[in-house]
Amino acid sequence: MPAPAPATFPAQPGPPAQPRPEPRPEPPAAVRPVWPGSPQPLGARFHTGPDGRPGTNFALWAGGAESVDLCLFEDDGTETRLPLTELTHEIWHGFVPGVLPGHRYGYRVGGRWDPWTGARWNPAKLLLDPYARAVDGDFVLPPEVYGHVRDWPERHVADTVRDNRDSAPYVAKGVVVDDDDDWQDDRRPKTPWADSVIYELHVRGFTMRHPGIPAELRGTYAGLAHPAAIEHLVRLGVTAVELLPVHQFAHEDHLLRRGLHNYWGYNSIGYFAPHAAYSAYGTRGQQVGEFKRMVRALHAAGIEVILDVVYNHTAEGNEGGPTLSLRGIDNRGYYRLQPDARRYADYTGCGNTLHVVQPNVLRLITDSLRYWVTEMGVDGFRFDLAAALARSMHDVDMLSPFLAVIAQDPVLRRVKLIAEPWDVGSGGYQVGAFPPLWTEWNDRYRDTIRDFWRDTPGSPRDIRDLGYRLSGSSDLYAWGGRRPYASVNFITAHDGFTLRDLVSYEQKHNEANGEENRDGTNDNRSWNCGTEGETDDPRVNQLRRRQLRNLLSTLLLSTGVPMLVAGDEMGRTQHGNNNAYCQDNETSWLDWSLLDDPAWNSLTDLTSRLMTLRRTHPVLRRRAFFSGPHDLAWFTPTGHRMTDADWYSPTPTMALYLSGTDIPQRDPLGTPITDDSFLAVLHAAPGPIPFTLPGPPWADTYELLLDTSLDDQSAPPGTRHSAGSAITVAGRSVLLLRALRA
Repeated sequence: MPAPAPATFPAQPGPPAQPRPEPRPEPPAAVRPVWPGSPQPLGARFHTGPDGRPGTNFALWAGGAESVDLCLFEDDGTETRLPLTELTHEIWHGFVPGVLPGHRYGYRVGGRWDPWTGARWNPAKLLLDPYARAVDGDFVLPPEVYGHVRDWPERHVADTVRDNRDSAPYVAKGVVVDDDDDWQDDRRPKTPWADSVIYELHVRGFTMRHPGIPAELRGTYAGLAHPAAIEHLVRLGVTAVELLPVHQFAHEDHLLRRGLHNYWGYNSIGYFAPHAAYSAYGTRGQQVGEFKRMVRALHAAGIEVILDVVYNHTAEGNEGGPTLSLRGIDNRGYYRLQPDARRYADYTGCGNTLHVVQPNVLRLITDSLRYWVTEMGVDGFRFDLAAALARSMHDVDMLSPFLAVIAQDPVLRRVKLIAEPWDVGSGGYQVGAFPPLWTEWNDRYRDTIRDFWRDTPGSPRDIRDLGYRLSGSSDLYAWGGRRPYASVNFITAHDGFTLRDLVSYEQKHNEANGEENRDGTNDNRSWNCGTEGETDDPRVNQLRRRQLRNLLSTLLLSTGVPMLVAGDEMGRTQHGNNNAYCQDNETSWLDWSLLDDPAWNSLTDLTSRLMTLRRTHPVLRRRAFFSGPHDLAWFTPTGHRMTDADWYSPTPTMALYLSGTDIPQRDPLGTPITDDSFLAVLHAAPGPIPFTLPGPPWADTYELLLDTSLDDQSAPPGTRHSAGSAITVAGRSVLLLRALRA
């Protein structure tokens, strides 16, 4: 039964008791009847049976299987195997009276063992239901959980020798859940794309060290729902949290052997189940209600919930990996195999790739997506390695079944869809190629902004590329009716340096991962400001904080959808680790004590002020690309508009003028929207430079709103300058000025 809510958490109600119908005396588990039930819907669904008694309908797609046993587990671990004999359109099904919410279960699937043709059925292995809505227990990886004899002397053929040992004691079980919830009390924010500001966070890492969250709730969905956590999000002004994977995932064997765990969670095994380890109240279905209450709490604060989802591969790995679920249900039906069907096609770098062209796989993914929208309340998805999902038989195909199904689905086409537009296979880099309806992580924005602000002797800055990135990347997205918000602009993400590390390290320092610093990218495009790592040198630290202000200001003043990584606004560091996927410790967890340091708290204040500026000025969050010549203008330090020759002359200094009187947007009554006009000056060179402010018709006077050269960012400068006058722009700084007319 769920634990009561702690008294220290009055703003959130405790988890309700799992609803239980009045039970009737049931026969012993070993002699429970299995009635025909229904093949629809897939998974375990609790409801009233044909005789009025409560029970659960079980349905499993297992395409080439010869037998399916439903395995029920009592609290003491006793297993009861019930053969499912009803088979409808490759779906094995049955209704079992007396199986109530909280009951644990799994499957054993029988069939041919012939790895040479891709057949890997092994009924000795207990399998997780792909549609399980809750998971109890952990996946540990002793030899018993492998379908083959892992320690076979002839290692090159070990995956072809079947292991007949029982895996049930070592694998997690599905849990029957009663999830009747109509969400009538929930109000989705429905923030338009152009108004969105995304905040990428890890449920556990964001809450583990927060002093305002009760200790028993840290690291959990309930912790993220706590008012202390939400207060910070509201203070910043973000409109959506993008949660690193919360689908049930498993840890890799190579990490477990080194005493580490998969922290990020990009190793999914259950596409319907909230990851049980993030639950404060229990893992026998309580995690489902806890997740829903978290979503409701964020919605009440006006914050959308976007899930980072991993449908491109699973935790089962390649032919040498464990048999946990899909491999044992129908290996050939779920995974892409090579012409040598013993081997897996790997477009993900993780050992396997789901075969999305197969109807049953496509159904699994879309059923999962709809479930998280309609029954769990989420507002959108970021698709990890989305190019792998867009492959038809081999090549990436923007008319692929997956993209076609999403485009016409009445539920999914209405939510936020973000592609990580690449995979590791041939032709997998697809930035700018996804169809309308989709937005994309724009890594060209990331690289261009990093290159502009870092000190790179001998590497001239390409301001043509910078111009595109600052103004919405029209070179990538101005086709097919796409808009500037197709570009999700980011400078950092979970994968790579934090923002503070980006200005503190030029080399990765991943020794703690146990891979001899071989993991993680070497292309960091970072600059350590003269000293590698942490230092007591006040000049270096002052420069680093200025660079952070420059990077954050550039991100939040650019056209497109900005994405900020949790903790970057307060100077979080991973001490140079640019691949902290296995660091479930203080390396990855947010250090909230940084907010007690005025140097870092002022960075948080600046971030909040920039988000407020963005939210209150539509010219900074345009819904259409610039058309010129009046809505967007570019200037040199002389105050003249840039010529074609200027665009081909590398320079560390440029300015862009955003006109608030030429916004191609109308309010709901059809009235044209107007706004203030702004001039933003970006100067990346180390020394100061005189800059002549453009005169009429652009402005008569300019009011200084932001100067990142100032350590004290507690209030806007407010100084006014006459148009045509020359001002001094400090080295490595951003100025934002409001253009005023007489």
